[in-house]
Amino acid sequence: MKNYLLFLLVFLHATVSFPQNVHPSPDQISKHIYKLASDKMKGRGTGSKENEKAAKYVASQFKRYKLQPQGTNGFFQPFTAKIRRVVVPDSIRETRNVIGFLNNGADYTIIIGAHFDHLGLGKQGSSKAEKPEGQIHNGADDNASGVAGLLELARYFSQNDVKEAYNFLFIAFGAEELGLVGSRYFVNNPPIPLDKINFMSNMDMIGRYDPKRGVGIGGYGTSEEWPAVFKDVASETKFFTDKAGSGGSDHGSFYAKKIPVLFFHTGGHDDYHKPTDDPEKVDFKAEAGILNIQINLIENAMKLPKLKFKEVTD
Repeated sequence: MKNYLLFLLVFLHATVSFPQNVHPSPDQISKHIYKLASDKMKGRGTGSKENEKAAKYVASQFKRYKLQPQGTNGFFQPFTAKIRRVVVPDSIRETRNVIGFLNNGADYTIIIGAHFDHLGLGKQGSSKAEKPEGQIHNGADDNASGVAGLLELARYFSQNDVKEAYNFLFIAFGAEELGLVGSRYFVNNPPIPLDKINFMSNMDMIGRYDPKRGVGIGGYGTSEEWPAVFKDVASETKFFTDKAGSGGSDHGSFYAKKIPVLFFHTGGHDDYHKPTDDPEKVDFKAEAGILNIQINLIENAMKLPKLKFKEVTD
């Protein structure tokens, strides 16, 4: 009987303390990327029916994880974007951010984000293809990989049976490829006060991991507390840090508002902004490792008071 009780206690401790089943899954990552970057989605160009389908897919996953809608229209925060370098006359497009809230009853909130739009049929944004018009730009790495990461982190933090010391806002940004339009709209029309945001963590192109390079994590210089957060974070997935808080993705909109940021990115490649950025080229297992690094960093940061912003000057 004593041995049985000991076994039961050990089993319960393991299931409560180590929720392995909710950790990022390569299979789940693959599922999301193949959905968002299929030819049927026609490149998720801003203002397209397929872009709307992508937004609804993200919202359906937020609902599945029991996040609270935090947009002005359910999970959606609509806004208007202008298409740049366009070869069609209708350059004003309606689109949206998708926002889900995990309420832990805390004073401050952590934002996790990734953009869900891409270049569509090569008629908007900045395709690198020789003759882009009419070709589907699937954007598997850019940025279905980041959205898959966003959804896996939403799953983890909503299902890990832990009430964290901070709330979470999970945001899929629209119109990033047109100049960070969605994230700029968000920070100028926030559903919560900006001074209640602890920090923002952004994922843009995290699907093409090169073990020689590792994943880059920007924003290391945007708070004096980041070195303490990164201390003792060990991972089989190689990573390196960069101080910069600004840059060509949505974290830059938050840095401009004096909010500490992190930016996860596996680097450029020959398929960047081309029709050849396809799902089968994504390393799903490595992406899961990258997400585990992010979880470790977020959990370390939640042990500290609200981070103080620091401007990066060098």
